[in-house]
Amino acid sequence: MSDLQTQFEAAVATSKTLSERPDNASLLKLYALYKQATEGDVEGRRPGFTDIVGRAKFDAWANIKGTASADAMSQYIALVEALKAG
Repeated sequence: MSDLQTQFEAAVATSKTLSERPDNASLLKLYALYKQATEGDVEGRRPGFTDIVGRAKFDAWANIKGTASADAMSQYIALVEALKAG
């Protein structure tokens, strides 16, 4: 397993134990970066207007389409570190 992968997995674990819940924008960014790092570009249809949360998640993920998995992992790690620092 690569060093980046190890750091990413540690950041994922840390994100679940943050002392303060991140704001919604940060949560969406974490979600999108995680999905991009683990699954690649978003696929499928955008959820309908009645699924507000699903639509927001889809849009956040779609906004970083084309980002390499390693880049998404690095950004995720940096964001968790920033949130941890407060």
